[in-house]
Amino acid sequence: MINASWLIIGRVVQMILSFVVGIFTARFLGPSNYGLINYGLAFVTFFVAFCNLGINSILVKEIVDSPEESGTILGTTCFLRFLSSVLCSVLIGISVWFIDYGESQTIIVVIICSISLIFQIPEVFNYWFQAHYQSKITAITSLISYSITSIYKIILLILKMDVKWFAFANTLDYIVYGAIIVCYYKKYKGPKLKICLSKGKMLLSKSYHFILSSAMIAVYMQTDKLMLKQMLTEAEVGYYSIANNICNMWVFVLAAIIDSMNPTIFRLYENKEYNLFTKTNKRMYCIVFYLSCIVSMGFLILGKYVVLILYGKSYSGAIGPLLVLTWYTAFSYLGVARNSWLVCKNAQKYLKYLYIGAAIINVVLNYCLIPIFGATGAAIASLITQVATSLIFPLVFRETRENAKLMLEAIVFKGIK
Repeated sequence: MINASWLIIGRVVQMILSFVVGIFTARFLGPSNYGLINYGLAFVTFFVAFCNLGINSILVKEIVDSPEESGTILGTTCFLRFLSSVLCSVLIGISVWFIDYGESQTIIVVIICSISLIFQIPEVFNYWFQAHYQSKITAITSLISYSITSIYKIILLILKMDVKWFAFANTLDYIVYGAIIVCYYKKYKGPKLKICLSKGKMLLSKSYHFILSSAMIAVYMQTDKLMLKQMLTEAEVGYYSIANNICNMWVFVLAAIIDSMNPTIFRLYENKEYNLFTKTNKRMYCIVFYLSCIVSMGFLILGKYVVLILYGKSYSGAIGPLLVLTWYTAFSYLGVARNSWLVCKNAQKYLKYLYIGAAIINVVLNYCLIPIFGATGAAIASLITQVATSLIFPLVFRETRENAKLMLEAIVFKGIK
């Protein structure tokens, strides 16, 4: 419980810092430059799935299962991540050179953002601390690094620096984080790092299928920003990003609700109390869905004023996307809430098929809607994609069909009491 509390506290403080500093940054940069930075981050995120090699998903379990080999596991992972980071950084540079040929500022911003991939390698040590129930360390490290990055952004605002300096902020966050986490690792006498090629092959054999899932998530989560930039302008990316930020400013509440109910769900299934297990899942879905709907109604009424007061008239283009994206949250967090059910039923493997379907439909919808509705079109595409991923695609597979039915029943209050 204490372990989880530190993570939650760190996340909340970081979100508040991010939101407040983000408002002033967005107002200073304006929609075009703010959109350019978010385009760069989206471009890099596209490659993160391949850069991480899916190993992050299995590291804690590997360290817990083989504590005597943790030094070899961590050292080998760092080595593999270094190779993949360098390769992905080069590929990003080549890709942006061809895709945005002639747009020197765009190319520079994307390359600056891509440097962060190399400095993300020390994140590997997070999993050693998690395996030893020391999430307090990672929470403190994250908070310190983000605080320093926030101070850096404030200095840039005071000095009225160029957009390229703001693009470096994300990389700076990882540099500071990496330096601190490595110091903590040495302080807590972490095992000596070793590189073993056979261990690397073993890790990749267990993690490769996570790469596809992560890549598909990146496609349907980031393709909207990339397509907005290519089909319209950076300003549209800026409007869309602001709408996204506003929608996400309260979702830690949903995450806390889900995290608090998950242990009960796991215990009920383990104790074979299947009726209560089903009812508890329905209750969680019902709470998540209708709490999201209540907040969405608030944004529907006040969204225009939230955008204009916080970000100014220059971001009035974010109002349309906000009024659509706010409904996205309800279905997005139904998907998050579903994960505990999938784990209990050992049906996680079907997630990759859901994500592949989501990626395809999102790209097609963005291609059709962005030219007509701009950033609002991208928001509509995201909403339809999330509804399909949470409620429609699961009906295709027999193993996940039951969960889709549970969600639909929860929405109409069937079997809640």
